[in-house]
Amino acid sequence: MDYKAAAALLGGWDNILILTHKRPDGDTLGCAVGLCALLRQCGKTAWVLKNPDATSRFTPYLEGYLAPEGFAFDKVVAVDVAALGLLGGEARAIADRHGVDLCIDHHPSNEGYAKAICVEADKAACGEIIYQMVPELGHLDDQIAAMLYLAVSTDTGCFAYANTSANTHRVAAALMEYDIPYKAINKRHFRTKSMARMRLEGRMMERMEVLEEGRIVLSAVTLADMAQLHAREEDVEDIAAFLGQIEGVKVSATIRELEDGECKISLRTDPDYLNATDTCALLGGGGHKAASGCTVPGDAGQAQQAIKQVILRVLHGT
Repeated sequence: MDYKAAAALLGGWDNILILTHKRPDGDTLGCAVGLCALLRQCGKTAWVLKNPDATSRFTPYLEGYLAPEGFAFDKVVAVDVAALGLLGGEARAIADRHGVDLCIDHHPSNEGYAKAICVEADKAACGEIIYQMVPELGHLDDQIAAMLYLAVSTDTGCFAYANTSANTHRVAAALMEYDIPYKAINKRHFRTKSMARMRLEGRMMERMEVLEEGRIVLSAVTLADMAQLHAREEDVEDIAAFLGQIEGVKVSATIRELEDGECKISLRTDPDYLNATDTCALLGGGGHKAASGCTVPGDAGQAQQAIKQVILRVLHGT
């Protein structure tokens, strides 16, 4: 369904619980809070389910919006969640028990798990879809505008990623007409790095594997790195963008070891050189043509070998 039909559904619902994905970024959290504020504006009872993965860089935005314990919801909405496997903990338990009534998403790899689905794959961020829905349900105010700006700016790397479109800039410009702290948001998420983050980046450079005459680079952040450098989860947010900043790189794969014996792989590509979605699909993942991901069992070395093999397989058609 399109955004108008999705908004019409929401307009007829009440007692709504909003879900975000594991290791949440600014798009899923910005959309969740922005949509929650919009629903409250039009008289609905709405809350965002607490996400234990949310780091201190994002938790201030959630104040006043987290569902109280025992909230009796009637409808469940997921934002920026392409697959059930991206829901963790209580969110996954709720989805398994109750189902997801509506999914609003921009990933072309969306698995269609919800009862109703609004997917616009031409949008750079899910925040652009929520922005379209605002006049269908209410009106923009400073709070909603700030959260949608957070969503759009973080999913486009402050409008630097290849997914940024003319529509993205139009939405951002419209949001900036409101009294939002866009300068503080940009500094917090794009111009500030901790000492631990800088050291992690240095370690990634030290062990980086280079292929295809510098067009492909791979590196990992291990659990040992995190412990030795006293790094926290917020220190690795959006670290997948780092390797792609190297001149001449068309494909970068960033591997992160997780506590449960798995590795998260983030693939960033020039889509004219390599389709990231097709590549990660071979390992059970998905996303966008230029930015996709997957999770595989094993340690960092095993995960790096796995993603290297599928990159070369897709690149050379073997």
